[in-house]
Amino acid sequence: MPVALPDGSVTTKMVEAKGFSAHDGAGVTLARLGGMKVGIITKRISDTVAIRARDLKLEFVYQGQAFKMQAVRDIVEKEGVALDEIAYVGDDVVDLPVMRKVGLAIAVANAREQVKAEAHYVTGHAGGEGAGRDAIEFILAAKGVLEKCIEASIDEGNPVSSSMDIGKGGDLK
Repeated sequence: MPVALPDGSVTTKMVEAKGFSAHDGAGVTLARLGGMKVGIITKRISDTVAIRARDLKLEFVYQGQAFKMQAVRDIVEKEGVALDEIAYVGDDVVDLPVMRKVGLAIAVANAREQVKAEAHYVTGHAGGEGAGRDAIEFILAAKGVLEKCIEASIDEGNPVSSSMDIGKGGDLK
């Protein structure tokens, strides 16, 4: 009779935990009210990021992008926009090729110094702690529509703002 013996190895199932700023999520609503489209381009592949992107109903989600300009070129082609119409937020040297080509290069407060040096604007908050909201408000203020977007986002009679960034998260029912 055959006997199954364990091989002595230990298998661990890893679960990724990643925090997101609610301020950034609210910023996505403001961006949309201001006529902007929002997306993520990341070198990593993460189910957690995919869930957050789905919940925020982001227009562009590119994961596993070692060379981020490829994703940007795809966006330019699909949306019919020029590079100088794109704002990009980065934090590390992998973001520099895109930041050097777009119209508005933004670095988060905790970005590498090389990235901050090439940015047009550096956020007041760190990545994951409200930097996305900082970037969005900076753009909307420059366009002269920030206050209008804030008012629209808190207007309970506005059916658009109440449904923009509400998702169910994960597989929760």
